[in-house]
Amino acid sequence: MIQTLAFYLFAALVIASAVMTITARNPVHSVLWLILAFFNAAGLMILIGAEFIAMLLVIVYVGAVAVLFLFVVMMLDIDFATLRAGFVKNFPLGLAIAGILLAELLFGLGAHSAGGLVLGTPDAATAPAANVPNIQAIGAVLYGHYLFLFEAAGVVLLVAMIGAIVLTHRQRNDVRPQNISEQVKRRPEDATINTRPEVGGGVKL
Repeated sequence: MIQTLAFYLFAALVIASAVMTITARNPVHSVLWLILAFFNAAGLMILIGAEFIAMLLVIVYVGAVAVLFLFVVMMLDIDFATLRAGFVKNFPLGLAIAGILLAELLFGLGAHSAGGLVLGTPDAATAPAANVPNIQAIGAVLYGHYLFLFEAAGVVLLVAMIGAIVLTHRQRNDVRPQNISEQVKRRPEDATINTRPEVGGGVKL
């Protein structure tokens, strides 16, 4: 009974947050409603026993992606009138895409009601053990059977990060080169000069 009430509560909050994310006029409010939707979706994942996915929703999507969206929206000078004009202009295309997605969803539900797909059985190396938590089972498979593939993915991400840093690095020639040793040896009395300017004499630079 408690599980059913929790499911309907989380599901209703997810749907309401999603609707508010789309209909909110302020982009900052939209991002905040999106964060609320992620939290409630994490609650749904916990109800079905997928703790790892719930943790990803909270840590990755809420802690990184949604906060990044929030900072970008708050820092950028966005012309909301232009955005609304573009929304009205592209509304027919968006409505057509929504219709296609709805048709695919109905087709998938019909295919599921006709009979689910028969999936293959996992081998002994990747089969989940009985009475093992979701996170522990994923960790055992990821860091055991797929260890080298996981490390290879980490190396690819590291190379991509280094490549992005190298491509965006620019050497500026219009500024004075930095001399760290001279800056460290500089004394406070050499950095500031106390003067007694006359009244109305101004400041000499």
